[in-house]
Amino acid sequence: MSVFTKIINGDIPSHKVAENEKFVAFLDIEPLVTGHVLVVPKIEINKIFDLPDNYLAEMLVFAKPIANAIEKSFDCKRCGISVIGLEVPHAHMHLIPINSANDLNFTRAPHNPSPDELQTALDKILKNL
Repeated sequence: MSVFTKIINGDIPSHKVAENEKFVAFLDIEPLVTGHVLVVPKIEINKIFDLPDNYLAEMLVFAKPIANAIEKSFDCKRCGISVIGLEVPHAHMHLIPINSANDLNFTRAPHNPSPDELQTALDKILKNL
């Protein structure tokens, strides 16, 4: 069972941004920048392109209002999207407020926000969702 499945099942707490019957979105606890959100399907499949076609399409539609809220919530030029999937064997996408391509550089050290910083970021996104 992946760490994301444990979050989906409520075994691990998260700062949940949105949820429906197929997907959940929550703040990354080691974000590249403040406002970094993970979008995760509730079915545990390792690689994003192994998801059923309808999940791939619906995942982007689910992410769209979250990306718009991120853009309204943080000082950024746009919300970037990245699919890497090496760190957790459960398909997911990253939604990240960016001002340059370097903001999507996953070789940089992640930010380690406090619980209060995570809550503030969550509150901003939810206000604009």
